Amino acid sequence: MSLAGCAGWTDWKVRKIPNWLTVPALLLGLILSAVLRVPGLKSSLEGIGLGLGILLPFVLLRALGAGDWKLMGALGAFLGVKRLILVFLGTILIAGLMSVTEVVRQRKVRQTYKNLLMIFLAFSTFHVNNARAITLDNPGLLKIPFGVAAALSTGLFFVIISTLRFFHKLG
Repeated sequence: MSLAGCAGWTDWKVRKIPNWLTVPALLLGLILSAVLRVPGLKSSLEGIGLGLGILLPFVLLRALGAGDWKLMGALGAFLGVKRLILVFLGTILIAGLMSVTEVVRQRKVRQTYKNLLMIFLAFSTFHVNNARAITLDNPGLLKIPFGVAAALSTGLFFVIISTLRFFHKLG
């Protein structure tokens, strides 16, 4: 959880998640899962594969930063595939809420609608090059710190798990 917290804080402050944080964390997650067998080496490797594989297209299209991508891989190493799925779904939900809030706050609803329509048409007609203006390289577009969403989701995951375990012991 401290990995996600540190990455979220760094992403909030400088809008980058550095390699010195994510790469060693991924390796440490693998080592710990092999030694402690939690979540297990196989699940850890699957978590890395899922975290990196599902976000790779977004990184290649420059719709997501590579630090965010590596963070999800590192979280996959620690959490394993089943837990990562829950954290990933929570991250998408939180990032979506952050995005909607920012779009409304900056009064860019109409432009966002046009951008989403352009992306939909580009992908549905396999003309991905038509949506090239909608990347991280465009300074006019809103950018949401995905690492913050991942940190919030990871923290929420552990709070929920701890609460469920507590009430399970009572009952």
